[in-house]
Amino acid sequence: MNKYLLFSLLVFLNYSVDAQIVGGNNVFEFLNLPASARVTALGGNLITVRDDDVSLAYANPALLNPLMDNQITFNQSFDLSDIAHGYAAYGKYIKKWDATVHGGIQYITFGSFDQTDVIGNVIGTFKANEYAITFGAGKTLYEHMSVGANVKLITSQFESYNSLGIVGDFAVLFHDTVHLLNVTILFKNVGTQITTFTPGNHEPLPFEIQVGVSKKLPHLPFRFSIIYNNLQRWNVLFNDPNLQQNTFFFGEAPPVNNNDFLDNLVRHFVFNGEFLFGKKENFRVRAGYSQIRRKELEVRNIRSLTGFSMGFGMKVNRFRFDFGHSFTHTAGGPSHFSISTNLKEFKRR
Repeated sequence: MNKYLLFSLLVFLNYSVDAQIVGGNNVFEFLNLPASARVTALGGNLITVRDDDVSLAYANPALLNPLMDNQITFNQSFDLSDIAHGYAAYGKYIKKWDATVHGGIQYITFGSFDQTDVIGNVIGTFKANEYAITFGAGKTLYEHMSVGANVKLITSQFESYNSLGIVGDFAVLFHDTVHLLNVTILFKNVGTQITTFTPGNHEPLPFEIQVGVSKKLPHLPFRFSIIYNNLQRWNVLFNDPNLQQNTFFFGEAPPVNNNDFLDNLVRHFVFNGEFLFGKKENFRVRAGYSQIRRKELEVRNIRSLTGFSMGFGMKVNRFRFDFGHSFTHTAGGPSHFSISTNLKEFKRR
C-alpha cells in the first residue's frame, strides 16, 4: 500500500504542462486578479494577514473576523488600453452565529472591439466582460484557528459567446497573537462551468492550492509574508523558445548553466513586506515581488522592474486610501486605487 501511495504522489507532483502560468491556461482567469490596491502593491497575493481589511476575504475567507464588521470597500484598477477591473465588498459580523460574512462583486471589462467579416470589413462592434458575485463566511473555531469558505457565481461574455460558472474557496488559518505569526492553507477556485462557451466543451478552471506565512516583527513596524503558489503542481516551467540553444557547426550544443530545479522552486513564491507607521498604523508603505511574473513577462536583454510591485496606504479621518502599482511589463502595468471605510463611524453619537 505504501508503495502505491508513493507512486501516486510522485505522479501527482510531477504533472506539468507547457503553457505559461501567468498567461493563463484556464477559463475565468480574472478570478486571480488582485481585489485591492493593497494586494496589488504586495505582489498580487496576500492570504496571511488578519485585520480589518474586508477585501482580503475575497481571496481567503478564513481572514474574516469581527474587525470587518460594517467595513465597506471600493477598488478600481486601470490596465493597459481600455482594460479595467474592480471589486466592491461589504462585511458584517453576526453575533448570533459568532461568524463574519461578506459579499462582493468583481468585474473586468476589456473595452470595445471591431467586428469584421471574413475579408476584414468592419460590420460593427462588440464588447467583452466578466463578472463574479462573491458570498462568504468565516469563523474562529478555536483560539488560534479560523476557517472560511467563499462561493463565487461567475458570468462571462465575449461577443456572442457566453459561459456561467460556480467556484468555491476553502481556507484554514492558524494565528498566534503572542508571536505575531499567521499560517494559512487555501484551496482556490474549486468548481465547474455550468454552461460553456461552445456546447460540450468544458474547460478547466484556475484551481490552485496555496500556503502562506506572515510575521510581524515585535520591535520594528514591519510585517512580511511569504506565499507558496501552485502547491498542486511542482513543475511550473514552460517551453520558452528564447531559451532554445543553437548548435555549433558540427552539431554540438553550447554549454548551458541553467539550474531548472532552483528556477522552478523560486517561481512558486511571492515575497512581500509592509511597513506600518504610526500608533494606529495609519500610514503604510508596501512592496512585493513575484518571480514567476518576472520570468514569464520580462523582455530578454532589457533591464526592468518586471515582477516587482509597490504602493502605499493612508487613513484620513474616516477613510482609508490605498494605491498600488505592478510592474508587469516594460510596456507598462496596472495602477490600482482603493477607498474603504467603516459605516459605524458615520453613526451619530
